[in-house]
Amino acid sequence: MDDPYIWMENLQDERVLGLVEEENKRFRELIGGLSDELFSEVWEYYSMPTLYGAKLTEKGIIAMFKEKDRQVIRWLDGKIILDSKALEEELSEEVLLQGFTADNAGKRLAYSFSIGGADEGITRIIDLETGELIDEMKPSVWNVTFLENGYYFGRFYRHDETPDGVKAPAVRLFWKDGSGEKMVFGKGLGSGYFIGLRKSTDGKWAMLTVTFGWNKAEIYVGPVEEPRKWQKVYSAEVPAEPIDVINGRLYVLTREGTGCGRVIAIEGEKTIEVIPEGEFPLEWAIVVDGKILAGRLVHASHRLEVYSLNGEKLNDIAFDLPGSVYPLDSDGKKALLRYESFTVPYRLYEFNGELKLIGKQEVDGEFVVEEDFATSKDGTKIHYFHVKGEKDDKKVWVFGYGGFNISLTPHFFPQAIPFINRGGTFAMANLRGGSEYGEEWHRAGMRENKQNVFDDFIAVLEKLKREGYKVAAWGRSNGGLLVSATLTQRPDVMDAALIGYPVIDMMRFHRLYIGSVWIPEYGNPDDPKDREFLLKYSPYHNVDPNKKYPPTLIYTGLHDDRVHPAHAFKFFMKLKEAGAPVYLRVETKSGHMGASPETRAKELTDLLAFVVKTLG
Repeated sequence: MDDPYIWMENLQDERVLGLVEEENKRFRELIGGLSDELFSEVWEYYSMPTLYGAKLTEKGIIAMFKEKDRQVIRWLDGKIILDSKALEEELSEEVLLQGFTADNAGKRLAYSFSIGGADEGITRIIDLETGELIDEMKPSVWNVTFLENGYYFGRFYRHDETPDGVKAPAVRLFWKDGSGEKMVFGKGLGSGYFIGLRKSTDGKWAMLTVTFGWNKAEIYVGPVEEPRKWQKVYSAEVPAEPIDVINGRLYVLTREGTGCGRVIAIEGEKTIEVIPEGEFPLEWAIVVDGKILAGRLVHASHRLEVYSLNGEKLNDIAFDLPGSVYPLDSDGKKALLRYESFTVPYRLYEFNGELKLIGKQEVDGEFVVEEDFATSKDGTKIHYFHVKGEKDDKKVWVFGYGGFNISLTPHFFPQAIPFINRGGTFAMANLRGGSEYGEEWHRAGMRENKQNVFDDFIAVLEKLKREGYKVAAWGRSNGGLLVSATLTQRPDVMDAALIGYPVIDMMRFHRLYIGSVWIPEYGNPDDPKDREFLLKYSPYHNVDPNKKYPPTLIYTGLHDDRVHPAHAFKFFMKLKEAGAPVYLRVETKSGHMGASPETRAKELTDLLAFVVKTLG
């Protein structure tokens, strides 16, 4: 198939770099003054402290926060362990902390960071008592699991091949101690497989999950010190994850059945159902204080449920605002939970039979979170949130994703608050392809069913248009595919489109960067059957010069090493060729997940400026 813009896949091509410079300038001319004016408002909300993770240790709680222009890892009582600004001074580069973990004794800390927002970064392990560097690994590793005398970690091969000769992309698990590192698990596993390791809360058992794409799962269990003895105890053609090992019983959360999640216990050859499936998905479960604490997703926001280890329901806990609640850590005696909503950057709760608030950050003002449903083309009801302030000028900024089993639950969007304060509203749609209503909901939006996702989004946008709203549609990554496909199919349902870090060329996605790992979700362009349905919606192949497109902003990062920026560049060229009012914004120092706080806040401000300008 002839691809007139294939040259744009070469990011060193002078024509590409010239285009980036020229289009960035053109975009600045469009929104420059307005963006400068809005920045301080976005920054006020963006720089509110946000909690990213927390870990229980014998010496207290360690937490990672974003605070103003920096990220910090610190003891909850205040003492700073690591500051991203100090790292930037050391390396003379923009740094983004990606995550951390610590050992239970509170003696060692592992943290990963990337330079310029790239996915690939560096992992360091430090002694918490002396601050001394114990180890540094490049590129970054994940899933560091500490034992007394060393640690396990997972390594994702993006290039070359694994020690057992499998070509990248692939994942392997290693053990490292004073004598060096050795591969302990994953031999022969091909591309598309991921490995996750957790210790049971009593520290005795290794619980290992091997997943293929975003679908199948296999669970291995064995003595944490002896990888040779790890045995496969459970496997399913659906997502599943180990919860804990208690008195020799492995508790598992599995999507077997209708895909809404149930808890089972495996003891020897026996499998016992502990918590049966309900009408709504059971998203997560942990064992605390001899009870099962579970998070259930009801129309895309969480409720907590408490059960006995035999599955008897003991309690229900609801929250004042629709929100997202996830466990950050549990040591078996108590757990840390993070809550977030559209106007709440975070609340940190401790649970040990009772729920206790131990930290929070909230936005002042009068806001309401409404919930409604639109009807998709095939009659399916599509839930969406609609956040409003004191006045409603009938302008709505709508966010969607729809894929990879990811639920869109209430989330704090700093750039949405200034929009709402100006009389705008913000909506978020729960489309098929996510897991808002379980695994069947996910499967109804993947591969040959992907068109359902676009139909769902169209239904929500149409309903808002009927209610008299001017609509700006927004999505990033797989959500960028959503908005670009909706744009090429039904440009009439939106007044502006914002397409971020997008996957757009469905004939070539698997040949660019790590794109081949998305084949289980999207299908394989090299298979004639899959190619047929991919081509039908591939936005890059469906731009029509006879259609009238609304103002469109495509934005990406030159150093995005997850979704190749060529998707954005090529689509921009096709739309421009069709005479569409299209703009391109390219972050020249960031990757898929943004770079420094200020770089990220500027990007969000530019999106807000574009929405304010195009919706009038």
